[in-house]
Amino acid sequence: MRIATWNINSVRLRIVHVLRFIKDYNIDVICLQETKTEDRFFPINEFVNVGMGYYNLRGEKSYNGVAIFSKMPIKDQSFELWCGYKDTRHNCVTLQNNIKIHNFYVPAGGDVPDVKLNEKFNHKINFMIEMIKYFNQIKLKNTVLVGDLNIAPFENDVWSHKQLLKTVSHTPIETELLIKLINESEWIDVGRKYFPKNEKLYSWWSYRNKDWKKSNRGRRLDHIWVSKDLDSKLKSFLSCKEIRDWEKPSDHVPLILDLSI
Repeated sequence: MRIATWNINSVRLRIVHVLRFIKDYNIDVICLQETKTEDRFFPINEFVNVGMGYYNLRGEKSYNGVAIFSKMPIKDQSFELWCGYKDTRHNCVTLQNNIKIHNFYVPAGGDVPDVKLNEKFNHKINFMIEMIKYFNQIKLKNTVLVGDLNIAPFENDVWSHKQLLKTVSHTPIETELLIKLINESEWIDVGRKYFPKNEKLYSWWSYRNKDWKKSNRGRRLDHIWVSKDLDSKLKSFLSCKEIRDWEKPSDHVPLILDLSI
């Protein structure tokens, strides 16, 4: 079973990329973030035509938005509202084979890493605190968590640990909360299971870098985690860096998890 996650940065703008990715990489379930469209305008038929006949959408005009499409029937679906907002940052499905998938788009947090001076950063910190409380109340089983979590937790998840310590996505308050979430809920960070912490691993490169490959100033903002009981089912993990070279790409690349289910 092949599960992918991708911050697509507008699904309608990059629908050709998504369909190509699904076909070329033989994806069974794709979880998208930042779809940036209302559900009524979502190109559902395009996904159905490539075999993704089961889906759960939560979208809004121009911002946010999450979607899950699957070749396998979905038997249950849900979502949570976080921090009292009605924005579309989370959805969840349980597949016919009982694998449960949480799909998240955590707030980016703006530019100023101060909860008193920046409401966007305050929103992000509160979002993480609520995620910790939520998953502490749940006994995780057959569960996968994916998405753009907008935090690069470890030193080699960014191009320069020292230079980015005061940059939103790698500040101590953010990284400590994300690591707390991983540890307290006993998630397996799949990316770091396959790539040791002393190796650089990124999923995002800014559009500001004209030659993203040459500068390679990336960050690991996108994640795939699994509950401990799925450890023995892990087969492989891929970071599809080559897709950043496609024409007019997203600034994020897709990640792929293979499970032996």
